Amino acid sequence: MNEGSKNTWRVFSAIDLPEPVRALVGQHISALRRAVPEGRASWSRPEGIHLTLKFLGHIPIADVGKFSSAVGRAVESMPPFRLGIGGTGTFPPHGSTRVLWIGVHDSSGRLAELHERLEAESAAAGFERETRSFHPHLTLARLRQHDRRMERGDNTQQARFLTAAHKEALFPTVEITVSELFVIRSELGSAGSKYTVISRHRLDGPDNL
Repeated sequence: MNEGSKNTWRVFSAIDLPEPVRALVGQHISALRRAVPEGRASWSRPEGIHLTLKFLGHIPIADVGKFSSAVGRAVESMPPFRLGIGGTGTFPPHGSTRVLWIGVHDSSGRLAELHERLEAESAAAGFERETRSFHPHLTLARLRQHDRRMERGDNTQQARFLTAAHKEALFPTVEITVSELFVIRSELGSAGSKYTVISRHRLDGPDNL
């Protein structure tokens, strides 16, 4: 779909993070950037980090309401639940790192259930199912292994340093309560992405927390 079309929006559905968790993520990112200042990476801004459940990319503006309705059906009768945010890892787990992430721990299985509901309702509304397995995480950075501003060997070494610093860092698990699912528009720009909440959908099942 045309990236620059005035008739499309870049849309996804996600769980928002409490400010204290964003602050911890921001501190972790700052520590990595201080530890490896030459590391080449595209860093996420803490205020823009979400736990994404379904990313559609650019869709016709006329279809945004249809997606919001599907998200609303997905959360019907589902109670709020808890998640753990913590631990560090990379994609891929071995070899040249492309992504640094913070883990998400779904001990109750409620997040996996919500994700499956969302996929089912979205498919029923005409949106394609995600074919990849669901591995919930918070993306902190995408590493630039082949940055032209550095010699290939130096850049690869800095990427290894950055990966090691990330994996060795302590990010103790903190617990959050999930009570809403958002539909969000993302607008790409030179200063970073701008996020606009399109709709909010409360998990309104019996609260058994």
